[in-house]
Amino acid sequence: MVSSGDVNGARVYSPTGDHLGNVDHLMIDKQSGRVAYAVMSFGGFLGIGADHTPLPWGKLRYDVQLDGYVTDITKEQLEAAPAVPEDWQRDRTWGQTAHDHYGVAPYWM
Repeated sequence: MVSSGDVNGARVYSPTGDHLGNVDHLMIDKQSGRVAYAVMSFGGFLGIGADHTPLPWGKLRYDVQLDGYVTDITKEQLEAAPAVPEDWQRDRTWGQTAHDHYGVAPYWM
């Protein structure tokens, strides 16, 4: 078990060990209680001008040696991800598109 407070700020690494960004916060499905997304911040400088993108939680695994999360998502996949609409949390069409893009089953299935 881990506290959500300990996940916030955790580093996210690519399959080749490159630092992609940091977990900004988690999104939890209200009905199931399952973690649905880790919203990752990346780019910018000292948090200024950083972009944020939701990553399906199923694409992250904790690596003890790195003390962070590793994903098989590449920087190129991240950059080519579907645009995130303002109401993405309620937009199942976007959610399905994002899960398809990253090659993982949606959390609601």
